[in-house]
Amino acid sequence: MHAIRIIEPGGPEVLAWSEVPDPVPGEGEVLVDVSATAVNRADVSQRQGNYPPPPGASEYPGLECSGTIVGSGPGVETTGWAIGDRVCALLTGGGYAERVAVPVGQLLPIPKGMDPVEAAALPEVACTVWSNLVMVGRLRAGETVLIHGGGSGIGTFAIQFARALGARVAVTAGSAEKLERCRELGAEITIDYRNEDFAERMRAEGGADLVLDIMGGSYLRANLRSLTTGGRLVIIGLMGGRTAELDLGRMLVKRLSVQATTLRSRPAAEKAAIVSGVLEQVWPLVEKGDIRPVVDRALPLEDAAEAHRVMESSAHTGKILLTR
Repeated sequence: MHAIRIIEPGGPEVLAWSEVPDPVPGEGEVLVDVSATAVNRADVSQRQGNYPPPPGASEYPGLECSGTIVGSGPGVETTGWAIGDRVCALLTGGGYAERVAVPVGQLLPIPKGMDPVEAAALPEVACTVWSNLVMVGRLRAGETVLIHGGGSGIGTFAIQFARALGARVAVTAGSAEKLERCRELGAEITIDYRNEDFAERMRAEGGADLVLDIMGGSYLRANLRSLTTGGRLVIIGLMGGRTAELDLGRMLVKRLSVQATTLRSRPAAEKAAIVSGVLEQVWPLVEKGDIRPVVDRALPLEDAAEAHRVMESSAHTGKILLTR
């Protein structure tokens, strides 16, 4: 088969379309013929040499895909999945390829009425958003959630899902166009982080019960200032650095909590539990049309380098897909 290899750490030019050995599905795995995959910030970090795949994972980038099951390993016979099934999948790596081996616990059916290519935009964001807003963040109806990077793939999905839960949604983004798209998706409070202090704005709006943060260190102080009493900060990215000073006094007085999570390195059993929760609580919303993936553009898989350039420029809104 062919796959996108990272020749060496560096810029987008180090991504090479190469002939590589076919993957072999192991115990409890199926082989998926990939229709499409999606670009995530984690792929960029991996390409740069800052986010190596976990032990045992594919060396190729790509944390989600859609496609068709074309083979299976031992122990799949009783799982309900069969050759010919159209699926999308949460991956630990390997999506930038013509075929990928996937544990059955990380498979999801293509939502009814959705194009299989479009479905490639769902698994990573759905699992990330559901696990962090529901499992970790305990978001409830009537609460206010602040979502950083509202124009991103995660952000556009999180806006819709939080609204479906009955929450009031605030977002930050870096352009008027992205903020307008966030409003169309259901955000009530939109903040241009380039020209406005988001913490001051959130305090004026009554504070956030939950903050979903992709920045890390550079936003820590302002995120804590944004939270109301009993608020929760969930950090899922480190685009603004990995260290910062934590104001424990503010946390004590306001009874705040800070948690940081990642999805890729979780054990297979935890990923399977998240996928099961997504299937039960998120997929019905997708099939009803309450949530739809926002796709900025789709490029051929061989053009992964160009897709990474677009991702790094932040010139996109929603997901960037790579198709075969």
